[in-house]
Amino acid sequence: MDGVLAIWKPAGWTSHDVVAKCRRLLGMKRIGHAGTLDPMVTGVLPLCLGRSTRIVEYIQERPKAYEATIVLGVATDTEDMSGTIVEQFDSVTVTEAQVREVLQSFIGDIPQVPPMYSAVKVDGKRLYELAREGKTLERKARTVTIHQIELLSMQLEQAHPQFTFSVTCSKGTYIRTLCVDIGKALGVPAAMAALTRTMSGGLTRSHCVTLEQVEQHMASGTIDEVLIDPAQAIDHIPATVVKEHKRKYAIQGQKLYWTDVTGHQELDDHSLIRVLDEAGNFLGIFQLNKKGHLIVPIKVFS
Repeated sequence: MDGVLAIWKPAGWTSHDVVAKCRRLLGMKRIGHAGTLDPMVTGVLPLCLGRSTRIVEYIQERPKAYEATIVLGVATDTEDMSGTIVEQFDSVTVTEAQVREVLQSFIGDIPQVPPMYSAVKVDGKRLYELAREGKTLERKARTVTIHQIELLSMQLEQAHPQFTFSVTCSKGTYIRTLCVDIGKALGVPAAMAALTRTMSGGLTRSHCVTLEQVEQHMASGTIDEVLIDPAQAIDHIPATVVKEHKRKYAIQGQKLYWTDVTGHQELDDHSLIRVLDEAGNFLGIFQLNKKGHLIVPIKVFS
């Protein structure tokens, strides 16, 4: 079995739980997920099966999209409502205009300090492991990119106002921390109340199946119907076509000359390309070497 299986992850499951369940359902060990989701988070979790585990890194590099609900006037040690409250206001007053203005101020490249309850490693140890020991370390800010952010709904009249927004962002963006930073920009403590990942690796809810549906497809022998071709899962990488008489050299992982492949002429040096044969079969990921007039293999999928 080979391809990408997009799972709609349920709340309460870790990403590892989902992988373990699918290994049992599919009867295969070689499965990797493309981007961890916290247990409380629902949404798109791409699983790469078989040889397609080799494209996990390319799926993970793509932007992700979420819908998040933020609660104002409350702060927790985990930055979401699963943690212990460390600060709380009796009430908060905020207007829709203020919320919209602050949200728009986050578009672009922003610095973000990873939360203590995260999988970032410091001296070989995960931050969340240190946090559970009651330790807090100084963390360096990293630059992340917010491509788009939009207010979806709001309940601003209550003592602790809430609003829901959609966001499209770069790899490595912590939405919990974004919620905290939005609160700071509004002058109040804040925490994430709910989160759904609506896109990952270019895949959306329409591509997803539930774990129950995976079980049904396996029972009926129709699992292939919901598998996504690995070449489609990385369609952000430009596609090129190798000439038929050079196909065997491509699948053997040999270097090709520029003249052996069409569709790369407008690309920059060192660009990655997907190489397809004339029938549209995915043969591998190659890289342009303009100085040497070569197409160099990176990963072959013969």
